[in-house]
Amino acid sequence: MCDADRKELERLSRAATTEQRVVLRSRIVLLSGEGVGTGEICERLKTTTPTVTRWRERYEREGVRGLLRDAHRSGRNRTISKEKIDEVVRKTQQERPAGATHWSTRTLAPVVGLSPATVRRIWASHGLKPYRVKSFKLSTDPDFIAKLQDCVGLYIAPPEKAVVFSVDEKTQIQALDRTQPGLPMKKGRAGTMTHDYKRNGTTTLFAALNVATGDVIDECMPRHRHDEFLLFLKKLEKQTDKALDLHIIADNYSAHKHEDVTTWLKANPRVHMHFTPTSSSWLNLVERFFAEITDKAIRRGVFKNVRELEAAIREFIDLRNRDPKPYIWTASVASILEKVTRARVALDRVIQSNANSDALH
Repeated sequence: MCDADRKELERLSRAATTEQRVVLRSRIVLLSGEGVGTGEICERLKTTTPTVTRWRERYEREGVRGLLRDAHRSGRNRTISKEKIDEVVRKTQQERPAGATHWSTRTLAPVVGLSPATVRRIWASHGLKPYRVKSFKLSTDPDFIAKLQDCVGLYIAPPEKAVVFSVDEKTQIQALDRTQPGLPMKKGRAGTMTHDYKRNGTTTLFAALNVATGDVIDECMPRHRHDEFLLFLKKLEKQTDKALDLHIIADNYSAHKHEDVTTWLKANPRVHMHFTPTSSSWLNLVERFFAEITDKAIRRGVFKNVRELEAAIREFIDLRNRDPKPYIWTASVASILEKVTRARVALDRVIQSNANSDALH
């Protein structure tokens, strides 16, 4: 063994970042170079004779480099044919089991003559997850593109001397009290709460998210008719700098388009309403805020009455407004339309396939 190899092997055997299997191989070769016998090496390093022999011979053939990698292993020949794999994939994607909406590994395995573990591996290799489903809804609004361009334009390039608010109501927020006290989180166990609850009333949160700053103007009211919405608009207009126009993004809820609201807007020309396309709540940024407050302040809360619920909502918003952070809109109109187009093509394909299947039957 040359001095250069010895120094490199000593470095590998001592370095904290060296893999343990490489450390073992390096020590085997070092001890062999010192004339230590195979039996003693096995005893010192707690390993076996075949291991010592294998890496000593590998070093003799390939040097230090040979200790850093494992030899290629051909592995066991595949025992499942491509046809069988294709059958599993086809049944998973195109068929349903009797009396159920989707396959599981245990229901599909006996049908295709494989083990549940094998079916699971095939699903994993093809990215199939029949136990999961995602919801979607494509807008049928005839003015979808125009409304999309309008809303995204306000997010990305808002008008000068104006403030843009994303406005909506989170309705029927329940003040829930649990039937028994929950247990606190501790090491090895998550916090617990009972699955059943007592309903102690509801409230509706009206929220206006300042798109530029992230500030939220809020009001909790017992109902969510056009009267309450108009009261909230008046509050929003009153709290906004009179030198600025207000551009309000809202959905198509009937209360937002009520005659009284329209009349008030005509009398207040600095307030401009912009409506998202139908079935497109994802286009309203305040929905992101509603998801945040639900997750952090409402879902796990315990409230003995509506007053406690509203106090928790107000506390969360007050703390958030001390250091507000806006949600940044990044999706362009073109990228959104591209996704919508792909979804429509896929949906039309499914509809046509179902129609053909019904015709055959």
